[in-house]
This record gives sequence, structure tokens and C-alpha cells, in this order.
Amino acid sequence: MFVALVALFTMTAGADASGTPKEPSTGPALFAPGFTHGKVAVDGGTLHYVIGGSGPAIVLLHGWPQTWLIWRQVMPELARKHTVIAFDLPGLGDSSIPTGGYDKVTTAQRIHQAVKRLGFNQVALLGHDLGALVAYPYARDFPTEVTRLAAIETPLAGFGLEELYGLSWHFRFNSSPAPIPEQIMDNDDVPTYLGMMFDFSYRRDAVDREPFYAAYADPARRTAGYGYYRAFAGDAENNKANAAKRLPMPVLGIGGQYSFGPGVADSFRKVADDVRAAVAPDSGHFVPEENPSFLVDCAGLFFGTENTTPPRPELAGCAR
Repeated sequence: MFVALVALFTMTAGADASGTPKEPSTGPALFAPGFTHGKVAVDGGTLHYVIGGSGPAIVLLHGWPQTWLIWRQVMPELARKHTVIAFDLPGLGDSSIPTGGYDKVTTAQRIHQAVKRLGFNQVALLGHDLGALVAYPYARDFPTEVTRLAAIETPLAGFGLEELYGLSWHFRFNSSPAPIPEQIMDNDDVPTYLGMMFDFSYRRDAVDREPFYAAYADPARRTAGYGYYRAFAGDAENNKANAAKRLPMPVLGIGGQYSFGPGVADSFRKVADDVRAAVAPDSGHFVPEENPSFLVDCAGLFFGTENTTPPRPELAGCAR
């Protein structure tokens, strides 16, 4: 894993992408027809979401330092057979900023409230990075309401996440007590700092960075992001204390070829029995942007309603 992460720091793969239109916070979406922005009230404020498609519902949860926009290239295809709901996590994107509750159990409860208030009683979950850490307690605490869970590019707190702290200083920096990162990091530093994070990609030209720089230009949004990291120690305690509540639904762990690979599935095997592993080719950490075609095909198999023979060997772990 260390070798893979060093390679991510040193590899060059072209200039940043650009051209993503500025999306509204309510009303018709711009990135694809048939999607709508909305907001729903939950404990602690409101959550922004983007919804489209029809059929069984899939909830998409992004990571840090991003927003729902990381899913924009996979949402139109998923919406052909599913109702797709992409949320901005509390405090991030266009969601309101709660005064607390950045632990993943509370965050999962807020997402669950939003899902129920939007009229959905059963969903599948697809989470990347921080979003996968939220998806786990959602599935664990509401097991009859989750059909399947797919986690991209993170081990769980308490079951491997801590082993990464020595590989990138951002873990310790983000989790430092207030106001240490708040006073060190100012608006002018955002592209430099977040640019380092986006260099964890293998295909650096595939990540459109500017919308995410803008999303974290507000110091209050950055503090919300730090809040999620400051909660990691408590998340680990909660996860280990509840590990006996094994996830009953199928789980898919997806890792980038040049990042965590099968390590995501290995972590989730500590808390679930039916765990499959898939490795996204030509990808580092940001799989939904680096290889959206793979993710569309993999999610189509895993969340599909029929047993289908994988058309390519790398999709074998995604099949039902």
C-alpha cells in the first residue's frame, strides 16, 4: 500500500480537467437531463440532494474533499434502471452546516431521515471515501432497509483506517483540535492543499478540481470537513463495539488499482459475511471520476436485479 501511495504522489498524468457547469442548489440539474436538485429537512438542518431516474433506489454518498459532483459521470447510466439520490453530506456542498454530530452514526441517521422523508423505505448504498464510512453504520443500524452496500476506496475506522495515518499527514492535520487547522489553512491555500489530495489519483487529468476548490473556499465548510476527521477515534470505538452486528446484506469493496485494491473488501470482512472484492483498473483514489465506465458496469452488475455473466474479468467481483 505504501508503494502504491508513493507512486500516486510522483506520477504525472496531464493537466486538470475543466468545464463543469455551476449547478444550482434547487431546480433542474445542468449536468444531465432528468435530474433535479432539492433540499430536505433533517435533525440539525437541511440536506441538499440530486435525484433522477426510476426503479429501485440507490443512495450515493461522497467523500472528502468533494461533494455530490463526484458522481455526475455515473448518475445518468445508473438512472436508467434505478432512482438515483446523491446527497451532499451535512456541512458540505449545499447542505446546511450543523453545529455538531460529525460522527458517522449521527451522520448516517441524518441521511436515513432524509431518505425516509423523500419517501423511500428501502435503498442500496454506494459510498466513496468518507461516504463509505457513513454507509456502514447506515447499513448496520437499519439492516432491513438496505438491500446492498458498495464501498469505494476506504477501510473502516477501527478496522484498517488508522494504518493509513502515517502515509499522509492530512489525517493528523484534519483531525487536530480547533482552531489549529482553521488558523493554518486560509482560502488561498485551498488549491494547494486539496490539489495534493487530488494527486492521489492515477489519472490526474480526470479529476475536475475547480468545483471542489470552490466548494471548500468557505472556512465553515472546511471546519465541517475537519469535524468528520475529528470524529474518527469515536467512530473506531463504535465500529469495534458493534462489529458483532454483522451486515446481513451483500457488500462490495472497490479499490483503485493504484491505491487500495482488494484492501477495501478485506476491511469490510471484519463486519460482514458476504463480501466481494473488485479492483478498478487505471484508477487511484477517485474511482468515480478516474474510471466512471468501470464503476457504471460494476454497479450495474452488483445492484442489478438479475444474475448476469460479467463481460470482462475485472468485473467478476461485481456480479450478483
